[in-house]
Amino acid sequence: QVQLVESGGGLVQAGGSLRLSCARSGGTLSNYNMGWFRQAPGKEREFVARITWSGGSTSYSDSVKGRFTISRDNAKNTVYLQMNSLKPEDTAVYYCAADQRYNGYSTRLYQYWGQGTQVTVSS
Repeated sequence: QVQLVESGGGLVQAGGSLRLSCARSGGTLSNYNMGWFRQAPGKEREFVARITWSGGSTSYSDSVKGRFTISRDNAKNTVYLQMNSLKPEDTAVYYCAADQRYNGYSTRLYQYWGQGTQVTVSS
């Protein structure tokens, strides 16, 4: 079982920045593709960003491209999401997820999930 814990969420003004972290406490993440997803109240969970196990390939949703950066430190078993130029529409619970089989963008392709961290952007 892969247990993931997100941290770094909070309240920030529009235009500000936050850095989210996702860590596996009891094992390595080096063999997993990792993704960040978010879910606003009343909406479906949506893809935000992904990174391959080696960190050699990253992808972003159109809504965050150019503002968010996903990265990883396999030595620390941690994945990061740097969020800059935040907008009120970025407000959501942000989840990290791990995938050992695929390299995709759909929630159904990820086997392990954290419990989320709240990001609120005020205007």
